[in-house]
Amino acid sequence: MTDLTHLTIKEALDGLENKDFTAQELTQAHIDAGDAAKDLNCYITQTSEIAHKQAKASDERRAAGNAGALDGIPLAIKDLFCTEGTQTTAASHILEGFKPQYESTVTSKLFADGAVMLGKANLDEFAMGSSNTTSHFGNCINPWRTEDGKDLTPGGSSGGSAAAVAARIAMGATGTDTGGSIRQPAAFCGITGIKPTYGRCSRWGTVAFASSLDQAGTFARTVEDNALLLRSMAGHDPKDSTSANKEVPDFAAAITGDAKGLKVGIPREYRVDGMPEEIEKLWQQGVEWLKDAGAEIVDVSLPHTKYALPTYYIIAPAEASSNLARYDGVKYGYRADESELQDMYKKTRAEGFGDEVKRRIMIGTYVLSAGYYDAYYIKAQKVRRLISQDFTNAYAQCDVLLTPTAPSAAFAIGENEDDPIKMYLNDVFTVPASLAGLPGLSLPAGLDANGLPLGLQVIGRAWDEESVFKVGGALEKAANFVATPQSVIKKAA
Repeated sequence: MTDLTHLTIKEALDGLENKDFTAQELTQAHIDAGDAAKDLNCYITQTSEIAHKQAKASDERRAAGNAGALDGIPLAIKDLFCTEGTQTTAASHILEGFKPQYESTVTSKLFADGAVMLGKANLDEFAMGSSNTTSHFGNCINPWRTEDGKDLTPGGSSGGSAAAVAARIAMGATGTDTGGSIRQPAAFCGITGIKPTYGRCSRWGTVAFASSLDQAGTFARTVEDNALLLRSMAGHDPKDSTSANKEVPDFAAAITGDAKGLKVGIPREYRVDGMPEEIEKLWQQGVEWLKDAGAEIVDVSLPHTKYALPTYYIIAPAEASSNLARYDGVKYGYRADESELQDMYKKTRAEGFGDEVKRRIMIGTYVLSAGYYDAYYIKAQKVRRLISQDFTNAYAQCDVLLTPTAPSAAFAIGENEDDPIKMYLNDVFTVPASLAGLPGLSLPAGLDANGLPLGLQVIGRAWDEESVFKVGGALEKAANFVATPQSVIKKAA
């Protein structure tokens, strides 16, 4: 039998329909692969028992002719999505042992379409980070390797989801993207990931970081697979006031293998100082690929891009400081052993949160404090509006934008830990689209000198994921990226 872990989601769906294998066989193959890859620490909680039950039910539905759109497809679920009766931690000590009594809307939709949950994937604590090293449950390791054998970061915050897909221990995964937390890990791990338009997927039942920025999205190994996953996840949810009442298109139908009739903008401000030459060359190669695919290339300007990072690192921590105020040890999660209420609050939060979360809470509290609210937070909101207007102006000249995804390939774990500012710069190409609430897709397009994957990013208009997928499909066809990780995963006996 074919190695089932190397199939795409589309290939697996076709195989299941043709009875080449069962959902139970497909699921067991990924469970075995996950057991052999435990050293990567992709999962905080493995849910093999649940997966077996879901796969068996999937086979029964398919036999009865009632298969859903994703029936039998084994997925990793980022441990930021609440899953009923299954531990949901946000990778934080303060939520360790928390088992929600409800299901997030995103996972409810996936399970309604027949998806199988392999486990809850690792992440940076409360989704705060770019390296998946702030998790209380230990860092996740990128399955890609350099010749010197150093462990590399899978990116963050959705590092566990991205690494699981890259390592072939999940066919796809959910992620969340606040400032690049899907797109940057996708680039580092040599896979494809999309952050849809803000409001395309419900945030209900997803642990909040920054409410005006958080958006659920997907990881998979192809553009088409992401389109299939996103269609299942998306849709209006009356339980979420930020969920848009928009029709969900057939995203996969937009992928034609060409970019005919589309104008692709190249923002000059994304040519930042110090960007590696190989990333600049890959970006230019992407331009040539799209020309050959029938697209028209136009130069555009996003003049307020240079203010995006400082704007983001005011707004996101401000919202985080408010959202994380709920974790006090009273209602759920970790509670410090103190008899006095105020002491219990202080000790619970001091012991329950990691250093990066504390840092962002303190920054956020500062910018929201009396005397600084107008000087920092209100000013940042005004700049955010200017950044959004830049994109509106650019889309008067083009349909999508093409940029690099990240300013480097994956770096060694611990390499930037002593410099938070350098770590924050990982999001320089992804944050602007997040501030504007726009859809962005990252796909692997080449390798650097060390044999590590590099990604290109396609950014579209709000609610125009179809053009993003169309251009992404054209790039994927031209790049023909077939490299796989030089994995240290031991083969299952």
